[in-house]
Amino acid sequence: MSRSILIIDDEASIRQSLEGALKDEGYRVKSVASGPAGLDSIRSDRPDVVLLDIWMPDMDGIAVLKQIKAEWSDLTVLMMSGHGNIETAVRATKLGAFDFIEKPLSLERLLVLLVNAFGVQDLARENQALRKQIQKHRMLVGESPGMKQIQELIRRVAPTTGSVLITGENGTGKELVAHSIHALSPRYNKPFVEVNCAAIPEELIESELFGHERGAFTGATQLRRGKFDLAHGGTLFLDEIGDMSLKTQAKVLRILQEQKFERVGGAQTISVDVRIVAATNKDLRVEIQRNQFREDLFYRLNVIPFLVPPLRERTQDIPLLAEHFLKEFSVTHGKQHRTLTPEGLQVLLSYPWPGNVRELKNLIERVMILTTEGEEGKAITAASLLGHLKDEAQAFIPRLSAAVEPNTGAIEAASLSGKNLRDARQEFEKDFIVKTLKEHDWNVSKAAAVLGIERSHLHRKIKSFGIEF
Repeated sequence: MSRSILIIDDEASIRQSLEGALKDEGYRVKSVASGPAGLDSIRSDRPDVVLLDIWMPDMDGIAVLKQIKAEWSDLTVLMMSGHGNIETAVRATKLGAFDFIEKPLSLERLLVLLVNAFGVQDLARENQALRKQIQKHRMLVGESPGMKQIQELIRRVAPTTGSVLITGENGTGKELVAHSIHALSPRYNKPFVEVNCAAIPEELIESELFGHERGAFTGATQLRRGKFDLAHGGTLFLDEIGDMSLKTQAKVLRILQEQKFERVGGAQTISVDVRIVAATNKDLRVEIQRNQFREDLFYRLNVIPFLVPPLRERTQDIPLLAEHFLKEFSVTHGKQHRTLTPEGLQVLLSYPWPGNVRELKNLIERVMILTTEGEEGKAITAASLLGHLKDEAQAFIPRLSAAVEPNTGAIEAASLSGKNLRDARQEFEKDFIVKTLKEHDWNVSKAAAVLGIERSHLHRKIKSFGIEF
């Protein structure tokens, strides 16, 4: 389909010559003699590019450009003028014009500008498509009450500018929450910059966040912009912020308060507009008591708190997540789409997922990659999953085998444990009770509620296993 161009110019001779020349080049062209007529034309049949004269009676080109950008911010506009000067060109560009061409028009230059404009449009469309594709891989999957609450909170919080603190165990999807907040915010088309505070050495974290001037330290051979600078206008995601040094915390606090900072080795104050989203798997209140985290920074970050639940607390999401990953990796690795047998799904539902969603994702990818030719397209069995889980889940194999009995997966699981099934089950049960008690500060009532048994029953189990507090 040919590209469409609208010419807005009060000179009939210009309109006629341009219309003829551009039609000869294969463009669909329409021309009007005034700004108001041009705006009406755009409303009825939006073109790909507008050629807009600056000097027109009643409504000049600058006024028309302002109205176009107010109603169609992404519409490409090329300005034309026989009385052009640098000041006018700069003003038009600041208002959103793609470029500026002087009269008498050079058809050759105009055609080059049009090719460039359409190239930028194509690139923008590709970027938008890629962004949507990436967003699909970063989507929050789940219909459990906990995930619905997270999704609703994201929708309410994203349009605001408040700082966000995301907490939760490793692998629960804290980064996905951060991406979702950015994607649904007015900053969606601005940078989303990530910093893993735990992965950067303490002596380099300030340079990474704030940048440095040339000569600031040994090896600083040139000026470097920091993450705060790069995230200007967008979102800065500070992952594992609980591992940030107290010295750096003080500087981050200042930026949150003033939106200003200095590069390492520099004296110039740089102003930024950055939304902070932070995440940690640590309990920052405990870190505050240990004097490892600033209390004032905590309250600055914790304007909008998110707690992402572990996968074991939202097991009803496991079938949806498994199907999502199966589809994703069948495309990524060029494999036939596979499903799970009922027993295979039961294994996933019975496993406690200490690594949370990340562990489930890794398991599904491993199964898909190691699929043999004979397994292509076939449903994934319990035995296959147990085989891939054996290295990570020795302590849980008795529980998993119980979930799939009387299937063959149970026999394989039992042999993997290296013990008879009764002893292995008892060992698992004891370990699981101890783990649950530890997670709830040895509160028997809370642990019993999580385990789904009566408090008196749990007391008998504790006594029979010889568990000591």
